Amino acid sequence: MAKAKVVSIQLLPYFYACFSLNHSAPDIMRFDDYRLATEIKRNLDAMGFRRPTDIQFKSIPPILRREDVLAIAQTGTGKTAAFVIPIVHVLHERKKSARPGGIKCIVMAPTRELALQITEVFLEIGKHTRVKTLCVFGGVEQAPQIARLEKGIDILIATPGRMFDLVSQGHIKLDHVEILAVDEADHMLKLGFLKDIRDLIRFLPKKRQTLFFSATINEEIKKLAYSLVNSSAIRIHISPKDPVAKNIQHAVAFVEMDDKRFFLERFVRENPDIKILVFVRTKVRAERVCKAMERVGIESQTIHGDKEQQERQNVLELFRRGTLKVLIATDVSARGIDIANVDYVINYDLPDIAENYVHRVGRTGRGDKKGQALSFCAQEEKPMLAEIEQFLNKRIAVLEIDKDEYRETIRMTEDVPDKWKDIMAEIEEAEKWKKGKRK
Repeated sequence: MAKAKVVSIQLLPYFYACFSLNHSAPDIMRFDDYRLATEIKRNLDAMGFRRPTDIQFKSIPPILRREDVLAIAQTGTGKTAAFVIPIVHVLHERKKSARPGGIKCIVMAPTRELALQITEVFLEIGKHTRVKTLCVFGGVEQAPQIARLEKGIDILIATPGRMFDLVSQGHIKLDHVEILAVDEADHMLKLGFLKDIRDLIRFLPKKRQTLFFSATINEEIKKLAYSLVNSSAIRIHISPKDPVAKNIQHAVAFVEMDDKRFFLERFVRENPDIKILVFVRTKVRAERVCKAMERVGIESQTIHGDKEQQERQNVLELFRRGTLKVLIATDVSARGIDIANVDYVINYDLPDIAENYVHRVGRTGRGDKKGQALSFCAQEEKPMLAEIEQFLNKRIAVLEIDKDEYRETIRMTEDVPDKWKDIMAEIEEAEKWKKGKRK
């Protein structure tokens, strides 16, 4: 394993500026070179998409040829647009009028947040085309979704639970489906949706195009993929040695558990105009960190499983627009957050599962944008850091903080001394977690 790079905290801006790699395909290839509908090219240009990323470059042509595709590519490489662009083109070209003739494409997603993110991409790329798109998911009233289904749609993006409810009630008809796309298949399996996927296949026409996209691959995922796609499917594997996208620069700083809030406070104050996505271990901890920021006058919001769906969407929209600069999230939300121009990811706590590190830092540096991530690692988290580095097969660069700078960070905090109950509760929660890890 390579030796870790050590970087002084004063050199942080320089450290993060010293790279300019991206995921783009060769310079000779542009979206203008593809035989895509004029409306789609116009939309891509408006979105700032000039050249395809590697996964898009390799996926779009076979999908346009109506071939099955099995694609593995790390998070943040443009997987969603890789299937959205050709699907919208194919359905737009085949529709002789704007009137739908039944659902032609089903896109399955593991979470509500991801389903909504995928829908946004379809809507943006499909502007001014003849393609109609709808997203259905649980946790909200189904009546508006049913009303929209009755008007007719071409593309349905859905989470498994709500989709099967509507299928069983007769509101969703699948007999005209021509394309099945499964996104984040690995996450789908982790959430226990294997049976749902297999059940869906029974309702679909045997003659269809299947697109299978996943961030990681293992034997279980292979087995599922091969059961869905045909034997002549195009297999695409964008898998560099480093699981973290090459345009994301990431480092770790050694900060004690009780001092993390001071370093987050300093980081936010020194970077007031950028979007910062903060990951913590638990829902309770997310709220405690939010309160700690509130005590020092820093506005932040949380997103986790205990929040109502509408509240989560409102917070994400504030963060997306840049009205909210600091968003605190749990791992459950990691894959559902696909927001452009997230400048920094801060791992306030290291993840319990090493693979989640990749998904967390992958929320920045989306597509061909540059990204930065910094992890706070306490003494008791060092075994977790070792697991992450083993998973990455490399050392993570160390952001070195000297003793004087460490003391100065704590001294300059605006945390007031009459909040000891909150602080002690936070320490107690951290101690419980430590004891749980030892068992």
